[in-house]
Amino acid sequence: MSDFHTHRRKVENETIPPRVRHTNLRCCLAVFAPYGFRATYHHLGLSARIPKDPARDPASLGAAVKELSDARELWLAGVRDFAGRRRSAKAQGRRQVGQGELWREWQRGWGNIAYCPDPVFHPTDPLPVVIERILHAPEPPAGVTSCRVCGGREGTDGAPPLCVRCGVVLPEPGPALCQRFDQ
Repeated sequence: MSDFHTHRRKVENETIPPRVRHTNLRCCLAVFAPYGFRATYHHLGLSARIPKDPARDPASLGAAVKELSDARELWLAGVRDFAGRRRSAKAQGRRQVGQGELWREWQRGWGNIAYCPDPVFHPTDPLPVVIERILHAPEPPAGVTSCRVCGGREGTDGAPPLCVRCGVVLPEPGPALCQRFDQ
């Protein structure tokens, strides 16, 4: 299977037919989709104004993959930073993830950074802005559920609870997450 960079280069290559470039954009989403595949595709379709027939505006595909790629680079930098902090903590004998980093363990189970189960209800800000917010969001007090994207503290009562402002699945409150690691 090809990697994100290979598909990104194909999307950016204007000599390739727009339908093939569109397929490669979707392949990029199979590798990195912060809101989940469908919601991230919907977001990129709106932000880059991708028409139903990509041949009508092939430049929109390049704009979409640029936004996705910029967000991915920010996320990967955050992952590298986290990995460095974990290596250092483990070398000092701290084997468990710190309280301020528990959300990273939670999101890993979903496979998406800010999962939105409804493909048309997702954050409207550019993906790099959303990723920056996620990476630098303050940790809420213990027992409080807070959206890392918009800071909202209210959610629906469904399972899983959703942020009513931006549609992102909210993490479990702090103590419940801590208990999971203590078992």
